[in-house]
Amino acid sequence: MAAIAPPHPAGSSRRARRAPRRFPVATVPAVVLAAIALGALGVLAVWWQGTGSVIGAAGWLTGAGRITGLLAGYAAPVLLLLMARIPALEREVGADRLARWHAFGGRYLVSLVTVHVLTIVWGYALTDGRGPLAEGVDIVFHQPEMIKASLGTLLFLGTGAVSARAARRRMPYELWYYLHLATYLAVALAFGHQIATGADLGDGPARLAWYALYLGTAAALGWYRLAVPWLRDRRHRLRVVEVRPEAPGVVSVFLTGRRLTELRAEPGQFFRLQFQAPGLRWAANPYSLSAPPHPDFLRFTVKDLGSHSAAVAALRPGTPVRAEGPYGAFTARLHRQPRVPLLGAGVGITPLRALFETLPGDVTLVQRARRPEDLLFTAELAAVAARRGGRVHALTGSRAEVGDLREALRRLVPDLAGHEVYLCGPEPMAEEAVRALRAAGVRSDRIHRESFAL
Repeated sequence: MAAIAPPHPAGSSRRARRAPRRFPVATVPAVVLAAIALGALGVLAVWWQGTGSVIGAAGWLTGAGRITGLLAGYAAPVLLLLMARIPALEREVGADRLARWHAFGGRYLVSLVTVHVLTIVWGYALTDGRGPLAEGVDIVFHQPEMIKASLGTLLFLGTGAVSARAARRRMPYELWYYLHLATYLAVALAFGHQIATGADLGDGPARLAWYALYLGTAAALGWYRLAVPWLRDRRHRLRVVEVRPEAPGVVSVFLTGRRLTELRAEPGQFFRLQFQAPGLRWAANPYSLSAPPHPDFLRFTVKDLGSHSAAVAALRPGTPVRAEGPYGAFTARLHRQPRVPLLGAGVGITPLRALFETLPGDVTLVQRARRPEDLLFTAELAAVAARRGGRVHALTGSRAEVGDLREALRRLVPDLAGHEVYLCGPEPMAEEAVRALRAAGVRSDRIHRESFAL
């Protein structure tokens, strides 16, 4: 099969038109958060309605156990819905923001489960006049659905431990991905306990709403995480057509298939790819488009950051690929200001490479790297800049050599405070860049950030 030609900016003017805007940038995220908060208030109302007078320490502890149990039971399916790949949420809120919400809520869920277990056992122990350990053993082995609930609790706590930032940084993405799947089993195990022992739910609307929340979540996960990828796989038949070295440890993977325009991918978005090859077929890793979508191919650029991404470099043409996506709101939909710097580092340059070619307005791309040989797409970016009238800057060297990032960016992008910034790169770099941009006077709502910590 002939090699794919390099992406060419000619003929891309139709893609450069701004995507239609439906809502202001912050509207949909605010509505989603408000809906989640209203649901939590509804849970508190259920608890309040079912709570009589509280007497003594045992009553307070048991009451605390009931309310934290209800809130944990509500939070679990909500967190799963955030990561269910629902197109409207992925498009309008963005996978990056959803992942941050999911991680933030996960920490609260683990805390709620922990407090629920401790206060319920302690409150029951005071009521029955025995020690917490004996009471805990009695609850687990003599109350309905408690053995399964205990297993679910252990899975929740274990998943929370491996998801902590310190542990996550030391763990390959693939291992974290597999361990995180235990959350689904934990929620399923805990559901029976909630129905069997959740006296606050009663037999009326609250119980029906609880069933609707859990069954609706299961349906959304089944459809968007399983059925839709399978149907798209059957329709588009994606496969690897070429693997092209770009830099040391970096390759571009070109995929071809049928009816690629029907995917409706936009520059700046990403897919979760499952390469059907040994060692790769069981994990769906996120990879950004590194060129605007083409009717004949899609290009992804992958850096060797783990066993999965390293194995991608050895893929052979013809390897089938299952793709979930496109996902992400890091697109022209966010664009509001005429002057836009794109700031990227490492493989974080990939979505910015696609946006640089297609984003309307006065666009400047700044690529941060420790060494000149680590810069990606140098020739491509220069060609795109010449055709569209944009500018490309390289910011190379160590932190000491670059100096104050705010001043470095001000030198490259005059009047930085009046610009709208797209930012993508490793977490430490992105956090430093956000601080530098805010110190330079860029408003927080004009900093659009894509994270690879998904």
